[in-house]
Amino acid sequence: MKVLGHKIELLTGLLLQEVTMAGLHELRFTEEKPLLRGQDTELENSDAFLSAVDTDWKEHDIETPYGLLHVVIRGSPKGNRPAILTYHDVGLNHKLCFNAFFNFEDMQEITKHFVVCHVDAPGQQVGASQFPQGYQFPSMEQLAAMVPSVIQHFGFKYVIGIGVGAGAYVLAKFALIFPDLVEGLVLMNIDPNGKGWIDWAATKLSGLTSTLPDTVLSHLFSQEELVNNTELVQSYRQQISSTVNQFNLQLFWNMYNSRRDLDINRPGTVPNAKTLRCPVMLVVGDNAPAEDGVVECNSKLDPTNTTFLKMADSGGLPQVTQPGKLTEAFKYFLQGMGYIAYLKDRRLSGGAVPSASMTRLARSRTASLTSASSVDGSRPRACTHSESSEALGQINHTMEVSC
Repeated sequence: MKVLGHKIELLTGLLLQEVTMAGLHELRFTEEKPLLRGQDTELENSDAFLSAVDTDWKEHDIETPYGLLHVVIRGSPKGNRPAILTYHDVGLNHKLCFNAFFNFEDMQEITKHFVVCHVDAPGQQVGASQFPQGYQFPSMEQLAAMVPSVIQHFGFKYVIGIGVGAGAYVLAKFALIFPDLVEGLVLMNIDPNGKGWIDWAATKLSGLTSTLPDTVLSHLFSQEELVNNTELVQSYRQQISSTVNQFNLQLFWNMYNSRRDLDINRPGTVPNAKTLRCPVMLVVGDNAPAEDGVVECNSKLDPTNTTFLKMADSGGLPQVTQPGKLTEAFKYFLQGMGYIAYLKDRRLSGGAVPSASMTRLARSRTASLTSASSVDGSRPRACTHSESSEALGQINHTMEVSC
């Protein structure tokens, strides 16, 4: 395998070692710690979006150039199939961010055919030790530079990344630096812009007048959800306060709010424009705090491989409030890349979802998932050659859609 990705100044001499695919396959899993029931009693007794601990998941602490990363993984690499790798938002961890989505029945029908790897940002996992005073939390660029260590550790050839908020920014930055390691990206609530002085001052003022959990909640949820103080908001307030180390969270929050612009531009708009090369699905809920940022990110990506999905009635956390809609969108995203899930829609069949058969097709850019070229319009979805009316049902899906 050739030298990983494109170097940036911060990474020079630290990460980019020549790693062959043979070397990746020779790596062994270490520090395997099954997540047995009873170990996370507090989480098992909490709300549904935190429950359903699976004995198939194993924990790992992985050394990286910028410190340890806590990772949980289910399955093992399957041939040339990519791994699904997730990265959570600030204020959360992989359980708070992704359990509702990955425990959804139809999503499990898809993911059982892939190895799934959840990455926790440093010190954000449940039960994490508090960092010492003076600890320098990794920058957003350095967080992105830690991800290849995970890929190397497990011998993944490439990944399909699913990131939310800060995690979406990290995975996008990772894909810009190491494009050959990324097969596709699902980016929810991404903001490609750095914080200006006005934003910085507003964040500082908010920190003086609100508790850290409440400050984070305003990043996660829509204003309507906060005003109504929904059960979901109350539950997340409690979980953020009790399951995430507050000192560590403050460090992550400060670093996220010190991020730089993602530095991407739509091809043809500026000379030597740099953008994401892989297929991307952008997702945001209606009236979510990140809506403007996601719309701007869409304007900076290549329209030929970008899907923009705005989800109605989903608020700030669509993966929690609308896991069914997001699962369906993810299924078609995989189909567009040539990974076909032959799943019947329960709304059409009225029965249980049968076992899926995942098949890797030859890549065909002319017959793959494409996106619309503007935010306001919509375009019918382009099907792959192997998709039939039986596979897709009779539902007409569009690429830029409010659903």
